[in-house]
Amino acid sequence: METITRDMSAPTRRRSPLPAAASGGLRVCLFTDTLGDVNGVSRFIRGVADRAHACGRDLRVVTSTNFEVPSGANIFNFKPLLACAMPGYKNLELAVPPRARMLRHVGLHRPDVIHVSTPGPVGLVGCTAARRLGIPLLGVYHTDFPAYVERLFDDAAMTWAARWYMRRFYRRFRAVLARSGGYAGALDWLGSGRVVALRPGVDTDVFHPRHRDAGLWGRLGGAGERVRAGSVKVLSIGRVSVEKNLPLLTRAWRAVIARTRGAGVDAQLIVVGDGPYRAEMERELADHPACFLGFRHGAELSAIYAMGDVFVFPSTTDTLGQVVLEAQASGVPVLVTDQGGPKEVVEDGVTGLVLRASPDHWVEAITRLILDSDRRVHMGRAAHALMQQFSFDASFDQFWAEHERVVRRAHLSGGR
Repeated sequence: METITRDMSAPTRRRSPLPAAASGGLRVCLFTDTLGDVNGVSRFIRGVADRAHACGRDLRVVTSTNFEVPSGANIFNFKPLLACAMPGYKNLELAVPPRARMLRHVGLHRPDVIHVSTPGPVGLVGCTAARRLGIPLLGVYHTDFPAYVERLFDDAAMTWAARWYMRRFYRRFRAVLARSGGYAGALDWLGSGRVVALRPGVDTDVFHPRHRDAGLWGRLGGAGERVRAGSVKVLSIGRVSVEKNLPLLTRAWRAVIARTRGAGVDAQLIVVGDGPYRAEMERELADHPACFLGFRHGAELSAIYAMGDVFVFPSTTDTLGQVVLEAQASGVPVLVTDQGGPKEVVEDGVTGLVLRASPDHWVEAITRLILDSDRRVHMGRAAHALMQQFSFDASFDQFWAEHERVVRRAHLSGGR
């Protein structure tokens, strides 16, 4: 096993030693470009690492970032050779990983299978490791980058280039795990091996109504102090960017406030996260009740969810939307569009509403929920109950079983 030193150029390991895997147990090495970022992909990978550690599975997470990452016996962060802010996304990092050192590390681990979670520079190192070691490769299709490019630039050539790159990246994968059934059925164009829907999962202890905290807003400081105790709180949590369709929410919120003020109801939009659209969104809502809290983590984030009354997620490009699961687990009704993966984890009319991506539909739906406290409460209870069916443990078990299946099939086929 590679010696782990304390300097920043070596992978860090600070928790208790990794539990020994069962004799002959599967060894998995997971490569990711995102782990220190604040997003659903990072939270999913952290959850996988924690669950693997807890049940003695031999999984290593390999990344390369200057961002702070969780301390864990199975998390290895290699200092980048070079890193800069991603163009247009100052809160995202574009890193050049130390390829040779990472490949040596993986060679010493001797994994049975390589998992790649992101199609970036670190993911490319994972692909190289699989090829050199002659072992199978699989991964999760977390982010629909071609859809993001189309939404951001509306340029056919750039969208085509994004699809070409994704096909080239995933063509060697023995299996691709999709975050929702809809995406599993629509990924044939990748040209990879087996595509399977990964069961959604959420930590129902971390995200739970019991985390409600009436004193939360005063302790947050800054914009948090402007959150009024008696207001109806409409939450938006995630990357504040155009590809999340937040311009639709901005436009809709101005019309919602005109209606709720006329009805004598106090409502506030609480935006958690950051991104390239934040400054413009703040300007456009400067004369409307909206509080921008920036990034929030851990217990604070759990409490913010639990203190919400309505959760809005107008994205049309997400493969799942982990935040939609987290909001419902926290007892908050959700509004999502009828495009992408989020609609698959919402019972329309019961735990939330599935809407067309039209400002008029969103204005009407948000206004009605703000004005109907009984409906909000009933939907929130139903949402929390529904999420008990989506345990993260069950999601991890399927995740692990798919890796075992890929390795078995590789051996049966006479080669890896």
